Amino acid sequence: MAGQDLDKVFAALDSFRIEVPSWGFANTGTRFGKFIQGGAATSIEEKFADAGQVNALTGASPTVALHVLWDLPGGKGDVPEIQRLEKKYGVKSGSINPNLFQDQEYKYGSIANPSAEIRGNALAHLIDSVEIGKALGSADVSLWIADGSNYPGTQSVRRRIEWMQEVLKSTHDALGVGQRMLVEYKPFEPAFYHTDIADWGMALELARYAGPQAKVLVDTGHHYQGTNIEQIVAWLLHLNALGGFHFNDRKYADDDLTLGSIDPYQVYRIFSEILSATEQERSSIAFMIDQSHNLKGKLEAMVQTVVTAQELYAKAALVDREKLTGLQQECRLVEAEETFRSAFWTDVRPLVKEWRIARGLPADPLQQLAESGYVAKVTEERGSKNAKSASSYA
Repeated sequence: MAGQDLDKVFAALDSFRIEVPSWGFANTGTRFGKFIQGGAATSIEEKFADAGQVNALTGASPTVALHVLWDLPGGKGDVPEIQRLEKKYGVKSGSINPNLFQDQEYKYGSIANPSAEIRGNALAHLIDSVEIGKALGSADVSLWIADGSNYPGTQSVRRRIEWMQEVLKSTHDALGVGQRMLVEYKPFEPAFYHTDIADWGMALELARYAGPQAKVLVDTGHHYQGTNIEQIVAWLLHLNALGGFHFNDRKYADDDLTLGSIDPYQVYRIFSEILSATEQERSSIAFMIDQSHNLKGKLEAMVQTVVTAQELYAKAALVDREKLTGLQQECRLVEAEETFRSAFWTDVRPLVKEWRIARGLPADPLQQLAESGYVAKVTEERGSKNAKSASSYA
């Protein structure tokens, strides 16, 4: 491999960061129940401990996304404890994720609920989340809104738009300097007739209405089958509206499978689109993982995901952009496609291994995790607590 290619990949890996989610280390499941894992994290400290392990093994995950209701049940009062854990485990708090879907009062919606009182409660929670972010120095408040309806005629779609605009504008106005509000979208689930923020156009318009510190968040699992996600990425980059990603993979819908397990070429295409942007355009894009490891081991799956993301990002960095641009301009279709595909088919694993060694990281993070005994240790320590967990929602 040419020295120029080595430099490209090393530079790409040096700059690549992908955030791990706290909830990815805990027992999670499906609508039907969950399979309990003995080594799953049962507290915020155990989540930080596991996140610290992932970062130490991969060198790419220095932040952990926090879920306010699950990780900071005491709200801003829990900030000192989070700060203590940051120092102890060597990872910082990342995106702050409010919970607007779990409380019983959100049965008919949160920020789009017909009740002004409930919308007010949702807004208060959002502003609390903003204040938590300020206290922890977290740049992003990441919003996924589960609101919607199941039956035609049961809700006014137009009024709900106005209610969302009002709440999101108020949340945006509470942001501090350097903070952002990321608006996520999803076409269906849990609502099945209409979801209030169903696609990137709705998310973009709501973000625009809210203000300049609001951007769109793309979850790779939140699309209909066959959606050209990289085209959405290109548009959002063009409009300076791309805030970040929740990375996962899927076969059918929002499956929350490990990154690249089903369609690694799609992730490569997304990364390639990002790397075709200017350094300034991509510098503010937040890469985050949002997955549910119901069958795979929590830590193993998270390390596997980060490693896969590094490898696919390295592949995308190998694209000969100057050559590709010329071939595209001349409409030399086969040659352009082969130039694009050749980087994807390149086996970058030896090069990524070389980068890891050069940066003082384990050459094989998954193997190092297995040999470290960490998983066996935490399984023994947490096993009795996890055994008491409920395995069914019923």
